[in-house]
Amino acid sequence: MPKEQSRGKPTTRRYSSEEKAAAVRMVRTLRDELGTEQGTVTRVAHQLGYGVESVRSWVRQADIDDGHAPGVTSVESAKVKELEQEIRELKRANAILKRAASFFGAELCATRRWVYREVVRDRLRWAVAAA
Repeated sequence: MPKEQSRGKPTTRRYSSEEKAAAVRMVRTLRDELGTEQGTVTRVAHQLGYGVESVRSWVRQADIDDGHAPGVTSVESAKVKELEQEIRELKRANAILKRAASFFGAELCATRRWVYREVVRDRLRWAVAAA
């Protein structure tokens, strides 16, 4: 009996930046030739064998990056990701430092209490010996 294929998540394919740029150029050229935006993404995607939504998102991001549409550019997005990563690392380091300070602070406090007790005992001994 043939094994049934699952209808789960389809396999993903990574496209190179050159492939993405070529697809975006083709869509823009076709839009200029036809004078319309309708159907251009679908046509190019089918010609190249790429997913329609993948090509559509590449064109949308390219329009944003080139300043033709409002939105967050790729450079800004990369900078935000980098800063978020740095924040996570700093928070992790801060938590470690807080735990270390708490540990060593408690140890120091216990040492001070012990030293204080010894000083008080010595003073009591001197007071009794002097009396």
